[in-house]
Amino acid sequence: MVAAPVLEELREVCQPRAKLASRNGEHWAGRLYMRKISLRLTRQLVRTPVTPDQLTWTMVVCGIASGAALLIPGLTGPVLAAVLMQLFLLFDCVDGEVARWKGRNSATGIYVDRLGAYLADAALMAGAGFHAARSGFGGWVSLGLATALGVVLLKASTDLVDVARARRGLTVVDDESTRPRSQGVAAVRRLAAAFKLHRLTNGIEASLLLLAAAVGDTITGGADVTRWALIALAAITWVMVPAHLLSILSSSRLR
Repeated sequence: MVAAPVLEELREVCQPRAKLASRNGEHWAGRLYMRKISLRLTRQLVRTPVTPDQLTWTMVVCGIASGAALLIPGLTGPVLAAVLMQLFLLFDCVDGEVARWKGRNSATGIYVDRLGAYLADAALMAGAGFHAARSGFGGWVSLGLATALGVVLLKASTDLVDVARARRGLTVVDDESTRPRSQGVAAVRRLAAAFKLHRLTNGIEASLLLLAAAVGDTITGGADVTRWALIALAAITWVMVPAHLLSILSSSRLR
């Protein structure tokens, strides 16, 4: 069997500093701990026939399964959902690392990766609605589906910037271009960023919130904590939808 590459050499190729330093290109959990774990798994996988696309599809399955896990009642569902969402993040790191090492980056991989991000976050929010309802298809399920729709719109509004720029023959947007030109919008954005509430629209953070809420439900013997958590997720998401659109239009991202 081919010898495993040295970690430092692997890190230099698979974890470019420019990507890890990018505010929009790397999840905080990746920088904090997951990139340390993923590199060790990547070190073993690059010695096998496993392809980056296979790893990306594994990521997609983990993300969708995370939402489906919330159909399981009690604390079990949220625990499993949080674990699966961590696996989603792990494979999201590993697929790109293996692709860089093997030189097998592809448009298909990028497309499936983005599709997986949409499906995972939407599935989790929809699953939260079913978990809050406990049974039936009442208003809580509708609220979960509405939150899922909002999350999809948030992701789509970001990705459509790249679509618009590509059709105009412009380069990929950089971090500097995301800053609003309006001082007022910039001030509101800084205030919102200080509280980090927007992060709850992402599956990683939302899964942890739902897990904490499920622990609260276990203690209180009801479903009220999960329901309030879902209300908070829905409110944050739908405040973010128009706010994010305004942020895009008031920045230089489309110029």
